[in-house]
Amino acid sequence: MFFNQRTGGDASISYLFGCVGEGKAVAVDVIAGDEAWFIAQAKQTQVTITHVIDTHIHADHYSGGRALAEAVSAPYCLHESDLSAVKYTVEPLHDGQILEVGNVTVRVLHTPGHTADSICLLVTDTRRTNEPWFILTGDTLFVGAIGRPDLAGQERKMAGVLYDTLHTKLLPLPDEVEIFPDHQAGSVCGAGLSGKPSSTLGFEKRWNPRLSMNREGFIETLLQEIPPRPTGMNRMVRANRGLTD
Repeated sequence: MFFNQRTGGDASISYLFGCVGEGKAVAVDVIAGDEAWFIAQAKQTQVTITHVIDTHIHADHYSGGRALAEAVSAPYCLHESDLSAVKYTVEPLHDGQILEVGNVTVRVLHTPGHTADSICLLVTDTRRTNEPWFILTGDTLFVGAIGRPDLAGQERKMAGVLYDTLHTKLLPLPDEVEIFPDHQAGSVCGAGLSGKPSSTLGFEKRWNPRLSMNREGFIETLLQEIPPRPTGMNRMVRANRGLTD
């Protein structure tokens, strides 16, 4: 298995990983302007990008996912709830779906809270073990922080949804599972993000204070910590949905 983590200038992180043996790869949360990097990395590693996935419709940057998918003739994938929200062709993903990428399997987890369409991707290298190795957490769980719940304008409701998501979908996973989020320190997508771009669920359970709060305390803390909205957010969301002004 190979794994590449690419950090952008706005503290956003994207991913390219997959199976070298069978020459297949997945690109996740590509930032507009980085498409050539993904194509070059795939060529260098001698793999074909078989899926391009966005973990949600982004509000803090323009997505390069559709452009990359078109360039490499791969499907562009979003959670199935986005089918009615976008104006382009998308391959819908559903909760529990398994993507086979050579000897690598990717399990889709629907993890609403940051946004209604958010997903996380639980990854296993079956040549090593049948147990999951790591999870791409999108904007749901960061190193030292939690995703913001206010982008849909229903912050209290979504903070509760996010609490439920964390406690039913992510925290029950084994402590040794590594987490790789979409952002690190410097991003406005959460408060208190670490500059370290990865962690483990066990470390976060022990040291991320929001994960040990009760539901009411979690909601109130998140509502008090909401950072300013990203500059140009509405414009970026419309563009990422394929809408024109």
